[in-house]
Amino acid sequence: MINLPLLPIIIPLVSAVILIFLNKSIMASRWFSALSSLATIIASVILLQKVRVNGIQTVDLGNWQAPFGISLVSDMLSALLVLTTSIISFLCVIYSFRSIGKERESFYYYPIFQFLIVGVNGAFTTGDIFNLFVFFEVMLMSSYVLLVLGGTRIQLRESIKYILVNIISSSLFVITVAYLYSVVGSLNMAHISVRISEIGQPGIVTVIAILFLIVFGLKGGIFPLYFWLPGSYNAPPAPVLAIFGALLTKVGIYSIMRTYTLFFYHDIGFTHQILGVLSIITIIVGVIGAIGYWDIKKIIIYNIIIAVGVILYGVSVMNTDALAGSVFYLIHDMIIKAALFLLAGIVIAITGTSNLRNISGLIKRYPLLGWTFFISALALAGIPPLSGFIGKLLLVKGGFDGGSYWGAGIVLMSSLLVLFSVVKIFINGFWGIHRNYEGEEKAPVKWLLISPIILVVLSALYGLGSEAIYPYIMQAVETLMTPDIYVDAVLKER
Repeated sequence: MINLPLLPIIIPLVSAVILIFLNKSIMASRWFSALSSLATIIASVILLQKVRVNGIQTVDLGNWQAPFGISLVSDMLSALLVLTTSIISFLCVIYSFRSIGKERESFYYYPIFQFLIVGVNGAFTTGDIFNLFVFFEVMLMSSYVLLVLGGTRIQLRESIKYILVNIISSSLFVITVAYLYSVVGSLNMAHISVRISEIGQPGIVTVIAILFLIVFGLKGGIFPLYFWLPGSYNAPPAPVLAIFGALLTKVGIYSIMRTYTLFFYHDIGFTHQILGVLSIITIIVGVIGAIGYWDIKKIIIYNIIIAVGVILYGVSVMNTDALAGSVFYLIHDMIIKAALFLLAGIVIAITGTSNLRNISGLIKRYPLLGWTFFISALALAGIPPLSGFIGKLLLVKGGFDGGSYWGAGIVLMSSLLVLFSVVKIFINGFWGIHRNYEGEEKAPVKWLLISPIILVVLSALYGLGSEAIYPYIMQAVETLMTPDIYVDAVLKER
């Protein structure tokens, strides 16, 4: 019997090892990496349908039954995120062929990329809190290499800050896990949920919940712990930035979502209220940055921070509609942020700059690029019937139902300001007098457009086909709202 939850982790892991030995042949590395990413997509689709039909899938490594062994758990939320990750990584690999440069490719770019996907998929799948830390470290070590690969001045400067922040965060993660283990005596996430429900979340558990919020908030970019993100994410080239912006912060968000619905749901009056306040401030700070900058990358990076706040706002409200909105918006944001960063990479490849004041008239020569960007901007802002609309509608409805009128209003208002920030790019960069840009003839625009166009089409289908996708979202939400479903699936033999 094939252990399906293992495949989206094993395939990129084995591929990464093989790619190390293929490194001398760039062409072989490119296509082997693409084929392995495609195989990961196929495995993820099969896993998703298995979870849809048969419920939560678990694997107990080494045949040690939970809670004593290490468990991998694929519920619907995990399966959806693994599939989205696999699709985005495949398209970023394709984009990298003509954009990342042979110098970076020859320094183990593709194996490190696959190791990063191992960490992301592993974090989404693990059922053990310590192994969540392990997969975080696999992801972060890979991201350190990808961030510095190329050795430009800005990369070296920002990598120091990025590494220091994550070392501190990882140290705090281990300490927090140790505190949690000292209280509940288990590392299995389902078993931790049982133990906390037995003791009724005393004060020490609430303190641990806040510590986890700090740890995952640093990794996810929640206020006031987002300070490292705008500079660090501005440093790497477009495909690396796309994978960082689409996936890395989402692992932090997923971890908050998982722990705050599986562990710390007994006393939400304090922990979730703090999460709600921080999420609203995160939205406000993100909006200020997005509308204040005239740098294309910085505008989209601050929109990452806005999305972090929007998604976690739904977690803080903690009702069915709000959580459904968070899950729906989380997947939407992964897809559309990847598309926007890849499109921004094309603009920079053509013009040689990311400063909007030095760009204009691109749509006259590159109409497909311009209109693809315009559609992705509308999707990001949540204009119906595109993918961002359904998630925000559910979030606002959940906020009103939960009595969080100010929060729901700010989420709603943020859509207008997000639209303003990205339309500013469209109006200033694509309209106006066309300029002649040095080296624009060398930019392989047609090849580079393949990946973002596919992502924008997927985003549109995600919105237009929301009725077909909604049952999958609600199956994920059912597990979040009813932790016993997750617990029973993991501890079935107990």
